[in-house]
Amino acid sequence: MTVRKPRPSPKRLSELSGGASASWAGADRIEAGTTPRIALTSVDHALIAAAHGVLARHYKPFWHTVAAAIRGQDGRIWTGLHIGATVGRLAICAEAIAFGRAVLDGDGTIETAVAVRHPKPEEIDRELAVVSPCGACRELMLDHAPDAMVIVVEEGHLVKLPVRALLPLPYRR
Repeated sequence: MTVRKPRPSPKRLSELSGGASASWAGADRIEAGTTPRIALTSVDHALIAAAHGVLARHYKPFWHTVAAAIRGQDGRIWTGLHIGATVGRLAICAEAIAFGRAVLDGDGTIETAVAVRHPKPEEIDRELAVVSPCGACRELMLDHAPDAMVIVVEEGHLVKLPVRALLPLPYRR
């Protein structure tokens, strides 16, 4: 019999951001290497709250486990929900759905994006957590919004990074 070790729980949003309106250590821009890490603003926290709200309302184990929110250049927020499928390759990411809504009903731009996930059944911490976009979503954002920013967790802190920093060697046709 194999004993399964519990996975480490993701940090709670309140632990990462210091509260809904706080920025990381009061800094506006944090340099790490050559890619700027930008502290979150109140509108960034509102974007996280929008994704959190969608997942809190629509979570369904194995089917709807991730939600995303995209803020367009015009300031409007578009949300999406992960659509799971029995055949994994048919699943659709929350970021792609949010972007599709922005294209159909908005200006089709991405200024900032964020995704949150529900904890897995075996995780002790039951808080929703910010997650980095998958590789396909990174490619999608880079293709359609190469100047977009993405909210991620880095070294235990919520920061904004350019999508280019998440995919330094993208596929090119």
